[in-house]
Amino acid sequence: MNPSPNTLRLLEALIARPSVTPADAGCQTLVAERLAPLGFVCETLGFGPDTGRVTNLWALHRGSRPGPTVVLAGHTDVVPTGPLAAWTSDPFVPSHRDGRLYGRGAADMKTSIAAMTVAAEEFVRLHPDHAGSLALLFTSDEEGPALDGTVRVVEALQARGQPLDCCIVGEPTSVDRLGDMIKNGRRGSLSARLTVLGVQGHVAYPQLARNPIHQLAPALAELAATAWDEGNAHFPPTTWQVSNIHGGTGAFNVIPGEVVVDFNFRFSTESTPEQLKSRVEALLARHGVQHSLAWTLGGSPFLTEPGSLSAALGAAILAETGVQAVLSTTGGTSDGRFIARVCKQVVEFGPINASIHKIDENVNVADIEPLKNIYRRTLQALLT
Repeated sequence: MNPSPNTLRLLEALIARPSVTPADAGCQTLVAERLAPLGFVCETLGFGPDTGRVTNLWALHRGSRPGPTVVLAGHTDVVPTGPLAAWTSDPFVPSHRDGRLYGRGAADMKTSIAAMTVAAEEFVRLHPDHAGSLALLFTSDEEGPALDGTVRVVEALQARGQPLDCCIVGEPTSVDRLGDMIKNGRRGSLSARLTVLGVQGHVAYPQLARNPIHQLAPALAELAATAWDEGNAHFPPTTWQVSNIHGGTGAFNVIPGEVVVDFNFRFSTESTPEQLKSRVEALLARHGVQHSLAWTLGGSPFLTEPGSLSAALGAAILAETGVQAVLSTTGGTSDGRFIARVCKQVVEFGPINASIHKIDENVNVADIEPLKNIYRRTLQALLT
């Protein structure tokens, strides 16, 4: 299906804005200028330092009858391009080749932003007296540290007593075909920097030194082999992975004084951060590893049990594509973890994710219009 010029033009305009995180580059203004004439109350909520301030758009359209507040959420920021010479075309010049649209953010997640915006426009035009409220929440701090984006907006909305009942986050969740997967939860993320302390010395005199790498090795092997939990019906087992190891002076004849290891847990609801921390500390103590640990909790796991939102979205996907979506909690973290703190039902759904964060990121042009229609059908099911 060819996309409507309305959706495609908006998507191309968004890709053309180099909104490398935390910059928004005018994407949210473009969306607000389209929504405001339709009766949306559009607010720009800025957080963070004056330099590099993060912008967030909250656009709300109140219906004339009681009903739920349904939110379409996403991010306008994109990851850096990587080496420009490796791209077939300029990452910020939307380019069409063989039925695909190329550009940074095409899949993650400016197609969803464009589709959500046009779906909201079409829905309000068709149903100006809809039930409940329709809101769009777009941030420019999802691909970065995520400190001044959705999490701050959620806090502000909670402070003003704004209820949230259902939310679709436009993350690219589809795997092989548009509509084959909905995320109804995500694992938690717990990272740590482990510094193992040794005594620097000459490799010819190991008795005068203490090699922290040798100290760490048996403990590292046990950490890698540990089964942290078995997962459950909704989540796979918790995983532990090393992401970086730094040690040594660069010389062949020097025993290093320390080694630093970065690692990460992606954890299910079967484990808590406190349990994981305690088990790591006990393991290191058992191996006699002299160390310090600095922990960072990136997000706790969340789960939305099957309900009215996943049913409405699944029915919309089936009607539009003929695909029966499956529910999954795999993958990385998203801003859904913040919204789930105050919203009863949170799911993620968007285009195919095969090219996200890659060189020559792209989206299937034929998927753009069905995606927009799926969002609109879901709004109709929940708000009419």
